[in-house]
Order: sequence, then structure tokens, then C-alpha cells
Amino acid sequence: MRRLLRPFWVLLALLFLMEAWLWDHLEPLVARAVNLIPWGRFKDWLKHAIADLPPWAALGVFIIPFIVLLPLKFLEVFFIAKRQWLAAAAVLIFAKLLGLGVTAFVFDATRAKLLQMAWFQRMYDWFLWARDWAHAQTGPIRQRLHQLTWLLKPQRAGRFLRRLMRLRRRAYRGGAA
Repeated sequence: MRRLLRPFWVLLALLFLMEAWLWDHLEPLVARAVNLIPWGRFKDWLKHAIADLPPWAALGVFIIPFIVLLPLKFLEVFFIAKRQWLAAAAVLIFAKLLGLGVTAFVFDATRAKLLQMAWFQRMYDWFLWARDWAHAQTGPIRQRLHQLTWLLKPQRAGRFLRRLMRLRRRAYRGGAA
């Protein structure tokens, strides 16, 4: 049973890592793009307002990304209704990136307050653990893929094909037994 569930866990770990990778790599880019919008005074005001809130009220600040993205969601629906798929996809991607930037800003501004709540601290620690777990689950696969991409370099293509044929013969012998 454990062997049957292994692909499911690896897929789940890969999805989790993909989300974490997007957060890690796109958040600084989106934050830079969001910083181009002249909201300096608003962002400073929001940080100071959050500092005065109790921890449970800091959760309410997460409604801001929803409010910011709501007009874009309506625009997406409009483009889909008009069958303008490219425009809908562009607005969807823009909304996702903007949402990531605004959510990252709000989370950075509220993190200290939110971590004061015990349940949030446990959830935050669990997500950090899950990220480490996902890295451990996918580590051997990522290492193997790295080795295979190294073998695919033009000067090593012959070695790769020989290894592939050896694996094929081994699999054939294993299936015939």
C-alpha cells in the first residue's frame, strides 16, 4: 500500500514546491512592480494601522487583496463572455501576479501580529515543515533529473543513449522473469 501511495505523495510534494517556488521567485518581482505604483503613503499608513490592530483583527486586512482584485475578476468574466480568450488569459495572469504582490505585502505587514496567535503559529510552522518535507520527498527525483539533463548535453548524448538502452534491457529482463 505504501508503494502505491508514493506517486501520490510525490505529486502532492511537487505541487506544494511549485507553489512555494512561485512565491519565492515571483514575490520579489511582483513586489517591485507593485512598488512602481505610487502608493507609498498608503502603504506606510497601512503598516502603521496594522501595528495598532490586535492580532485577530490583522486577519481582516487580508480582505484588501480581494477588494483590489475584484474589478479584474469582473473584467476576466467580461472577456470570457465576449470569447476574447487571449485578453482573459492576460487579465488572469496579471491578476494572479498582482494578487501575489499585494498578498505578500499584506502578509509581511501582518506576520508579527499573526504569529502572536497560537493557532496561526502552529499553522505557519506546519507549512514550513511541509515545505521541508516536500523537498525531502522530491530530492531524489530532482537529483536524478539533474543527472539526466547533464547526460543530455551534446558531448554526452552517446553515453545517455547507451544508458537508456541498458535500462530498457534491464526492464525487459525484469518483466520476462
